[in-house]
Amino acid sequence: MSMHCAACQRGCPLREVLAQGQMPRRLPSVGGEARRSISGILNMDKPASMTSHDVVAAVRRASGVRRVGHAGTLDPMATGVLVVCLGQATRVIEYLMDSPKTYRAEIVLGVATDTYDAEGRVTYRAPKVEVTREQVVGALSEFLGPIEQVPPMYSALKHKGKPLYELARQGIEVEREPRRVEIHRLEVTAWTPPRLEIKVECSRGTYVRSLAHDLGEALGCGAHLGGLVRLRSGRFTLEMAEPLSVVEDAFRLGYWPEIIHPLDEALLEVEAMVVDQETERRIRQGQQVEGRARCHLALRRAYSPDGEFIGLLEYDERTGLWQPRKVFT
Repeated sequence: MSMHCAACQRGCPLREVLAQGQMPRRLPSVGGEARRSISGILNMDKPASMTSHDVVAAVRRASGVRRVGHAGTLDPMATGVLVVCLGQATRVIEYLMDSPKTYRAEIVLGVATDTYDAEGRVTYRAPKVEVTREQVVGALSEFLGPIEQVPPMYSALKHKGKPLYELARQGIEVEREPRRVEIHRLEVTAWTPPRLEIKVECSRGTYVRSLAHDLGEALGCGAHLGGLVRLRSGRFTLEMAEPLSVVEDAFRLGYWPEIIHPLDEALLEVEAMVVDQETERRIRQGQQVEGRARCHLALRRAYSPDGEFIGLLEYDERTGLWQPRKVFT
């Protein structure tokens, strides 16, 4: 179980206390209004059997913050990195969602299911699986790069306003439009036939369940996803993720500032600019401001003279100025 926190890079004493099996001392309690105004990002290790929505609800109860959301669904069976945003940080979810993801996936050859994973009904069982590692590696290579992937019926995507999984539970199957995704890396990390383990680095919107199913189709033996762990979501890694129990204790005991990340951590790939007080005032009023522009950089993080994150600016080619896109209080 991870005991790291967001402040460990700065020599946080919480890491040493937790490593010794001690409970941290209770910090001064924070009142209801202050708690509801918390803004930041939690890097959480989602437990198995819980939905991503369940985790969000648990964080909402523990923190007292009304606005809570996650940046990328994990199936109930899956574990690993679930990025949860609180307060104003929910406004940067779209940037977190666009971050590449890394997974460790177990694939079971010879058995296909209707959900494409271990929780589904078996739809095909191969009489015998005679597949070599070399054949698996060769088949996987066909999925590298930009591909068109058909989402599974058991997914939250909607068809005429209804989630596909609701239709699937009624025995209804509808045609799904392929979606363009990109697989950056596929590596076989373990081979114990009929099971194999792979490491997948992919773009937003990739269904690893569909990848497992499609691999089985390509090999002619059928396959399903036996297990899934998200190792990374953007810059947030499993090594630094907090279990739900630690997050709940952090809010109960008052040491939540030690595990929460500032909301601008979702935007560190965007170049930063520091502005003067007058420019800060104009940004907060939604007015365009001057600043150096590079043709390939359309976004900038803006900071006040004392280092406070003000917001995200977008370059307006028509005026040659920077337009506030998101301003944070």
